[in-house]
Amino acid sequence: MFHYEKKLQFPVKIATPNPKLAAFIISQYGGPDGELGASMRYLSQRYSMPYAEAKGLLTDIGTEELGHMEMVAAVVHQLTRNLTDEEIQANPAFAPYFVDHTTGVYPTAASGFPWSAGSIQSTGDVIADLTEDLAAEQKARLTYDNILRLSDDPDVNNVIRFLREREIVHFQRFGEPLQTETNGFAIYIFQFILIFSCEA
Repeated sequence: MFHYEKKLQFPVKIATPNPKLAAFIISQYGGPDGELGASMRYLSQRYSMPYAEAKGLLTDIGTEELGHMEMVAAVVHQLTRNLTDEEIQANPAFAPYFVDHTTGVYPTAASGFPWSAGSIQSTGDVIADLTEDLAAEQKARLTYDNILRLSDDPDVNNVIRFLREREIVHFQRFGEPLQTETNGFAIYIFQFILIFSCEA
């Protein structure tokens, strides 16, 4: 059972409309490495996870990813609300999205490809699933890094930095049960990747 709180994990208050930026950020809503896929991946994997602690972790992080999805949706909505026809026409990156969805929030990648369950996996194998989860968190972190490279809006960047930090925390948390399952063998690879991602 889920409990909904009427507040975001981090405040989203975007002052300046920017449909071009929204066309990039929507990828973290429904793109291949976005929050929708993350939540579905983890909430699906928890059923076949044999360890109670790891099952709880998948539930907790999967639920948190639903909250992150809501934050990304709030950013996209605030960047595109009250757009004039001129603002839409002046942003060719957003115009194709507008044709199909107006300013509704729709799960799609920045490329325009809609979300698909084909971008996630749930195998029932502890090592395969946890390794996928580690990779998914790194890909999400990279996407947030890419958004930060394209954005000069401090209101947006504050939210994106928060979400990026949570991806690193999730990566660390998924490393713990993988380390237990592999009797510590994964620790060497995990420590190397962790050091690299924290320095990035």
